[in-house]
Amino acid sequence: MTNPIEIRLKRLPHGQGLPTPAYATAGAAGMDVVSAEDIDLAPGGRHAVATGFAMAIPDGYEIQVRPRSGLALKHGISLPNTPGTIDSDYRGELKIIMINLGSETFPIRRGDRIAQLVAAPVQLAAFLEVAELDDTLRGEGGFGSTGVKSA
Repeated sequence: MTNPIEIRLKRLPHGQGLPTPAYATAGAAGMDVVSAEDIDLAPGGRHAVATGFAMAIPDGYEIQVRPRSGLALKHGISLPNTPGTIDSDYRGELKIIMINLGSETFPIRRGDRIAQLVAAPVQLAAFLEVAELDDTLRGEGGFGSTGVKSA
């Protein structure tokens, strides 16, 4: 296990009294984050749920926002842009875009765990335009081209 990176957190007025994102268990990869507001999310509805804090992520890192598996399985609640990326130069409030794919209105209450945050290193890349690409076994095979083939 590596040493944790330091992420500075600024508590906003509507986030007072809420827990800081934290790992639920010693082996958890994601930190639970909670809602700072009450909302009833209708079937098919989307909402950017406030968390009550902003943060400063170190250069060279991002925070990935991921859904909670229990909410997805039990209620059809997910994140439409999963994983979401929070860049190191963003300083606004973290809001979690949630969607209700279920058939019932889903209540989100202040303090409810709504997502997971995963800190990840960022590898920068640069594109080099070329006239031809090297050949591979897959070639130009697209969607589903590496799936099971019938006998």
